[in-house]
Amino acid sequence: MSSTPASIIIVHGAFEHIGRYNHLIKQFEADGYRVLGQNLPGQGDSEGVKGHIRSFDQYIETIEKWLQQIDEGPVFLLGHSMGGLAVIRTMQELKPKVNGVILSSPAMGILNGASKPMEAASKILNYLWPSLKVDTQFNPEYVTKSEAVRIRDQHDQLILKKVSVRWYREFQRGIRQAFSKVDQFPDVPILVMQAGEDLMIDAWKTKEWFHKIDLHEKTYKEWPGLYHELFNEPEWKQVYAFATQFMQQQLSKPMR
Repeated sequence: MSSTPASIIIVHGAFEHIGRYNHLIKQFEADGYRVLGQNLPGQGDSEGVKGHIRSFDQYIETIEKWLQQIDEGPVFLLGHSMGGLAVIRTMQELKPKVNGVILSSPAMGILNGASKPMEAASKILNYLWPSLKVDTQFNPEYVTKSEAVRIRDQHDQLILKKVSVRWYREFQRGIRQAFSKVDQFPDVPILVMQAGEDLMIDAWKTKEWFHKIDLHEKTYKEWPGLYHELFNEPEWKQVYAFATQFMQQQLSKPMR
């Protein structure tokens, strides 16, 4: 086991920002981990046009920069929802040397997405007017049962209310590539934790992707009754304990 504290890079989901994970960051740090958490391009208070990206590859490039900021010691990637998808695509494209990957309700399929007419229109608008903004699907009551978090989110000015057509099309492209390049995921231990009552993403698509990856060590954990944001649920400390147990198991053995 390394004497250097393990580092955890937290990659937040769509519409939100890293500040919504302050409680999680504080808990990790209290338990001796180093945490790196920043906002993805176009999200939170990051630079650039809010709710807009040129390409999903911008997320991969951003995570690569975060990885480069860690100069020593074990490293884990923790991605939630769209952040989980970004972690998957980063692993497939860059194959970074990390000790493990943790995914929280990764966005492998979208529930209540655009209607068929809007889906067709978005393909055309992606070329004609890619920066056109549309309303997001973020609803505090859909992501957590915690009343305190719901109230906080209702007054959070950093949560995106609109995203661009290009962002939506690139999100969809990221999902397709995560499946088409499933055999390019490196042989790194992975823990996939899926909310049992997910109202935001298609849990069956998460499970489908999980069964397709061919790894020496992979764990799938479903949390019955929990909503999409596992780390913002009233039971989040149980989820935290499960995640840290996974990390400690990886830290107790040499990295492949």
